[in-house]
Amino acid sequence: MLAVALDPGGRRPLGDQLYEQIRDLVLEGRLKPGERLPSTRALAAELGVSRTTTVSAYAQLESEGYLESRTGAGTFVSPELGAAILRGVSTELGANRPHGQSTTPARPDGAPFDPRMPDTRRFPFARWSRALARWWRAPGADVMRGDDPAGHPALRAEIAAHLRCLRGLACTAEQVIVTSGVVESLGLIVRALLSGGATVAVEEPGFPPAARTLAAAGTRIMPIPVDREGLMFDAVAPENASVRAVVVAPSRHYPLGHTLSVSRRLALIAWAEATGGLLIEDDYDSEYRFRGRPLAALMSLDRTGHVIYLGSFSKVMFRSLRLAYMVLPPRLIEPVRATLAAEGPAASWVPQPALAEFMASGEFAMHIRRMRRLYAGRQRALLAALDGPLRDFLHAPEQDAGMHVTALFRDGLAARTTDREASARAAEAGIVAAPLSACYRQEPKAHGFVLGFAGFDEQEIATGAAALSEVLAGCLGKGRPAATRRR
Repeated sequence: MLAVALDPGGRRPLGDQLYEQIRDLVLEGRLKPGERLPSTRALAAELGVSRTTTVSAYAQLESEGYLESRTGAGTFVSPELGAAILRGVSTELGANRPHGQSTTPARPDGAPFDPRMPDTRRFPFARWSRALARWWRAPGADVMRGDDPAGHPALRAEIAAHLRCLRGLACTAEQVIVTSGVVESLGLIVRALLSGGATVAVEEPGFPPAARTLAAAGTRIMPIPVDREGLMFDAVAPENASVRAVVVAPSRHYPLGHTLSVSRRLALIAWAEATGGLLIEDDYDSEYRFRGRPLAALMSLDRTGHVIYLGSFSKVMFRSLRLAYMVLPPRLIEPVRATLAAEGPAASWVPQPALAEFMASGEFAMHIRRMRRLYAGRQRALLAALDGPLRDFLHAPEQDAGMHVTALFRDGLAARTTDREASARAAEAGIVAAPLSACYRQEPKAHGFVLGFAGFDEQEIATGAAALSEVLAGCLGKGRPAATRRR
């Protein structure tokens, strides 16, 4: 049997405790590569827990490459975890740590509530590293040269298949262009499809890097307000004759989280058809919808080729991957490819074939499903904190999707400070509270924080909320902010 001990009264779920302890046994070399583990039924009986607990822990360990199951034989420590690798991991994570300290890797960014990164601690790096290794032991000449500036053909085919299934886009691999990020995608669209000085409408508030990129490319930016139904394009009807493109996040607006209503989607499509304008759909973190199926993409309504769809792997995998994509209507493929070929691609080919294999294996879709469940619980934890220690200072409506919550200042706090000032004080206390006003190009209509929850477990969220509450109390003169130690 396994040398594990679970604490039924502990803060962490029993399945998480079991997962971490078995992983530690593998990393420390106490469970050897190829060693057989007890069955989930036998282990559940030994530990006095439900079989669901042991099945979920084994499934997580198998998905991350620590274990493998063999039909009719049982579950084994993965033979691919060689002794040298285990010694290195053990030395790095466990050899010098105090007894009982978790081997969970440190968070890649500093503190709650940084909205920029997903939780990479649950990413199946073992599977990902094997895919990379297989491709780069003997890469083909086409991979070494990066023959197609639009990206690796297999990856483009997998992206198209993923979007057909998840987002209802009837697209082909030929329509997909792999880029290094949404910023590069926007710049490429401007250079290939918009004349110098063209007017581009953006959401107000909106994603700051998008507007900065468009402005740097020489376009004139027209901010358009957003309400509960999304972009209010009709609000500037007398002026929008000069608009040549609209950048919109219809599935989930950044930062407010609103969904563009069907009537406004259809109105945008009608405008594009009537004027020949472009609709640039930024499908921001649509994978993480916690109730119901993901909404159909705006591009799925387009019948005349006026919508360009933008997506990214940064929120689903990790930021340093630096891979994103665009889906072009057929009539726009040639000018974009010509511009890309003339300038040269910015997206590295190194991870692209491995990512194609990762998606084809089903691991990518499984990771999204796992993280969707995890993030749903973390969103509930943050909303509970906003209804608890933070309720005197902030308020936020419950949302159905995403990786952050936008919390608005209550009147008393708004009368005493700005979100930028409060954000600076929070930073001194080790808390990342991104100011909402930074998302406005014009005078901000509201002050608040963009609070990420995806990268932090429930305990970290509760601790961060308590520290932020003290900071905000200090802003009101009701107390002295207490610094919280960075983890």
